[in-house]
Amino acid sequence: MASSSAGDRVLNPVLAQRVMGGEEAAALIQPGAQIGMSGFTGSGYPKEVPMALARRITDANLRGQHFKVNIFTGASTGPELDGALAMVGAMQFRTPYQSDPITRKRINAGEMDYLDIHLSQVAQYVQYGFFGTMDLALIEVAAILEDGRVIPSTSIGNNQTWIECAEKVILEVNSSQPMELEGMHDLYYGLGRPPHRDPIPLTTPNQRIGVPYLKIPPEKVIAVVRTNAPDRATAFKAPDENSRKIAANILDFLGWEVKKGRLPESLLPLQSGVGNIANAVLYGLEEGPFEGLTAYTEVIQDGLISLLNSGKMLSASATAFSLSPEGAESIMPKIGEYRERIVLRSQEMSNNPGIIRRLGVIAMNGMIEADIYGNVNSTHIMGSSIMNGIGGSGDFARNGFMSIFMAPSTAQHGTISTIVPMASHVDHTEHDVSVVVTEQGLADLRGLSPKQRARLIIENCSHPDYRPALRDYFNRAERLSYGKHTPHLLTESLSWHSRYLRCGHMLRQED
Repeated sequence: MASSSAGDRVLNPVLAQRVMGGEEAAALIQPGAQIGMSGFTGSGYPKEVPMALARRITDANLRGQHFKVNIFTGASTGPELDGALAMVGAMQFRTPYQSDPITRKRINAGEMDYLDIHLSQVAQYVQYGFFGTMDLALIEVAAILEDGRVIPSTSIGNNQTWIECAEKVILEVNSSQPMELEGMHDLYYGLGRPPHRDPIPLTTPNQRIGVPYLKIPPEKVIAVVRTNAPDRATAFKAPDENSRKIAANILDFLGWEVKKGRLPESLLPLQSGVGNIANAVLYGLEEGPFEGLTAYTEVIQDGLISLLNSGKMLSASATAFSLSPEGAESIMPKIGEYRERIVLRSQEMSNNPGIIRRLGVIAMNGMIEADIYGNVNSTHIMGSSIMNGIGGSGDFARNGFMSIFMAPSTAQHGTISTIVPMASHVDHTEHDVSVVVTEQGLADLRGLSPKQRARLIIENCSHPDYRPALRDYFNRAERLSYGKHTPHLLTESLSWHSRYLRCGHMLRQED
């Protein structure tokens, strides 16, 4: 392990000569640049240079210049990146997943192009040039060692791909990130390209098959910026009654699956989306009967740390941290204690469909709505207004052993049902959804025909206030629909969503 102090993070003599301020580094970025930035769910994203770039773009636009850039990340970042650039209208194009409210507003106003894409696919799209040339990689790291090895920060995301594909690299060396992160990362450099892609030799969630350092060709590095700024930490609400009921329904179901012999007593590796309900499930597992748990997921959040602390969970593999302010304050100062039990990988690995299928991951993700046949909308309001994005939920839902989607049965203080006749937008089709669960109950859809699924979802998952209307719709659709396999009254099913407009509703996505 390195012995450098917190104030001495740029130890390589060649790269030390390229240290400069954020404004100087931002001056190296040209209009129209395609920039791959680090960052995943508010962790490990660059903070100084994006804000300096936003100021530069503001000045340029005041002089009548048209200055925009295209931004690629791992997933959502923080206000110093997405927020700062969106505020000044700096982004022409953005991909993949985002959660910034200003960015969302510009996307839905048609002022910014946005591509929502499965997280497992982003790297390959860039490697094959589907987006054009990657001009610059802007990456936050924890330290640069004497021999040029680079200790990654609190997320990996697509960093390996950005460094590989970009013509130039700017590094932000953030001294607020603990040096004890060294050794936690597992960066696999053996992933070839089709048709010469060998099997990935990973067979257990905690296995390490790579190296703990980023490989960055020094000749690519045009600037090194010293920073000292913490990650954004997102506060989670304490589990409410609905969240606790949803968690209890899931835990009862998992217990039943163990009893039936379909799951081992230690379950299978867990994946969990980010949010209050997801954390409620994780905290519920701490009180449950399951021992020897593992996680193969995207983010390490408070609930996973609590499971590790309790001894219920043996190890967790992810691509980033996503902690509450309290979680970050308590965990980061002693992060070295978790180095043997937490593995951070690139999202090409954390979201790899083959590994997810091989390990038999149990996927648990949030949703905006589900229709009576099991199609799930996790991204859009009224079919056209984006919330955040599909993220990695599709990678896990399609390839996992079991895909669970969860939400309260109503939204907007009970004025809207989250169980609807037809989803206004479909991210996860009925073919990829195993279980739908609300606080009302759980519907195991495996092995059921569409009409069987509809009856089960209506009776088990919908709110009693909306159940009669859903029954009535389904019964009339059975009689009047053109086809009887998946009965629908198209005009009526679409009009169901008009209540969103009447209520002016905007759901907060939990996944």
